[in-house]
Parts: sequence; structure tokens; C-alpha cells
Amino acid sequence: MEGSHEAIWLQATIDTLRKNKALADSAIEQLSLEQLRVSLHPELNSIAVIMKHVAGNLRSRWTDFLEADGEKPERNRDGEFIDDYADRQAILDDWESGWATLFAALGRLTPADLGREVPIRGCPHPVPLAIQRSITHTSYHLGQIVQTARAVVGEGWRTLTIPRGKSEEYNRETWARG
Repeated sequence: MEGSHEAIWLQATIDTLRKNKALADSAIEQLSLEQLRVSLHPELNSIAVIMKHVAGNLRSRWTDFLEADGEKPERNRDGEFIDDYADRQAILDDWESGWATLFAALGRLTPADLGREVPIRGCPHPVPLAIQRSITHTSYHLGQIVQTARAVVGEGWRTLTIPRGKSEEYNRETWARG
């Protein structure tokens, strides 16, 4: 990676978010509509609901990121915890909409923007802190998605990372390639 430290950091942020989203997408692909709606406990959200919340949060935080408060007045956060999707495609479309908003906004940021502040719920945040806050929140929920998917799929689960008991084999193959 070439460029200023700020440019490298911005690109690393985008790459990290894309990689984390890809893990969640790989888990989601393994699930039927019915499985997306499974809640492991009455007090836990289904994957569909987590996806809806993440999408709503990303749209709110990243729409007009540098110009408007990250908590938009039209956001219905409480409604994000109600699964009212018509079908699987509606879930996926909503999910992708949130991520598209995030990646479009990040793609427009310049290294100079890192010195600015943005409000979230009326509280000013330096841009890097606002970005880290979003990464942390999103990653928390992506972990929930993967863990829940793993439990729901059960025996047919296709592992997303190095399979259990295969670390040495993976390391040998990876390091052999340089």
C-alpha cells in the first residue's frame, strides 16, 4: 500500500470491513429463510433482525456522513428489531443497502477528512473515532450472525476460516507459498 498514513488507514479500514462482511455473508448463504428467522432464545435476536438493525444503523450513520448527525430523525431504531420482511430477498436487499451506504461514504473520504468532526446523537466525534465506533458496533453484530448461523446450521456447517484441527496444515501450505 502506498500513500500517506491516513490514506493507508482509510484503505485498511475499508478492506477490514469488506472482509468482515464477507464472513457474515458466507454464514448467511448457508441459511434458509426459516433459519434466518430462528432465535436461539426468547431474549436473543434472529439473524434477520440483526441484519435489519445493522443495515438501519449503517444507513443512519453513513448517509451524509460529514454533513449530518449520524442518528437521522427518520431512523426507526426500535422498528429494526421487528422482522417484518416479506421474504429472503427483502432481507438481503435491506442488508446490502446498508453496506452500500457505508462503502460509498468511506470511498468518498479523503485523508484530510480525518481531521474533521461529525456529530452522533448531538455529540461531536473526530472522524476516526466515528469510524472506529461503527466498525466496533458492526463487528459485534457480525460475530453474533456467524455464531448464531453456526448453531442453527449444525452438522452441515461449512467453516468460514481455518477448520478445527487443521491449523498446522494451513500454516505449512500458507508459508510454503511465501
